[in-house]
Amino acid sequence: MFKERIISAALLIPIAFVLLYLGGWWFVALVALFVGIAGHEAYAMLRRKGYTPFEMWGIGISLAFLLLSVVFPTPGWMTYFITGAVIVTLVRALAQRTEAPATDWALTLGVALYLGVLAHYAPLLRARPRGFWWVVVALGLTWITDSGAFFIGTAVGKHRMAPRLSPKKTWEGTIGGGVVGVLAAVALVPLVLPAVSVGQSALLGAAVATMAPLGDLVESMFKRQCGVKDSGHLIPGHGGALDRIDSLLFVFPTVYWFSLLWG
Repeated sequence: MFKERIISAALLIPIAFVLLYLGGWWFVALVALFVGIAGHEAYAMLRRKGYTPFEMWGIGISLAFLLLSVVFPTPGWMTYFITGAVIVTLVRALAQRTEAPATDWALTLGVALYLGVLAHYAPLLRARPRGFWWVVVALGLTWITDSGAFFIGTAVGKHRMAPRLSPKKTWEGTIGGGVVGVLAAVALVPLVLPAVSVGQSALLGAAVATMAPLGDLVESMFKRQCGVKDSGHLIPGHGGALDRIDSLLFVFPTVYWFSLLWG
């Protein structure tokens, strides 16, 4: 398993970083690909549990929100889009010939907005001044925090953080990963983002270390209720697309808001 993870990462990370470096629609296409696959995985998990969400409608809403956020970066249009999405999916639910069309509607819209609204911050962050480095910081701190939590939790973790949702996640691992993330932020962020002070870097690291585990727990909530271990099998050794972006869905908005303050 560990060997598969290393090989998959060695193959995919360079491709992802090339698209990130190119920015623009190249990066949007990368984000859209992951959002589309993650949406398929999420709806497949729900169908496995017996629900019947409107998958194509939900994925379409997620991708439309993501793409429109690039064309119209100001937030004013979002209210109208979300209103339209609510009405359209409600009308679709009226034609749903199942015992629980209201539940199907809620699940469809919930997943669509969960992915589309949170993921749209990734291209917005890339479009910021020094956006390449802001995205690198978001990715790097998330991975460092997650790796620190894994290794520290494996070594000394005893107290379960959320046994109902993620039995292997411990308080020791989470706190240790947070400390590692803050130290990494202090050491690395000022090097690539000179306008961000050491104190601000520490605050950013702490914010990422808080939001990344929350994003992971949210996906664990989905998987636990649906009775699956991984969201999918897209990447050997790494699970599905949703497994790879669950933490980032919470981190990208957080780092974007910090970039508005200090960028």
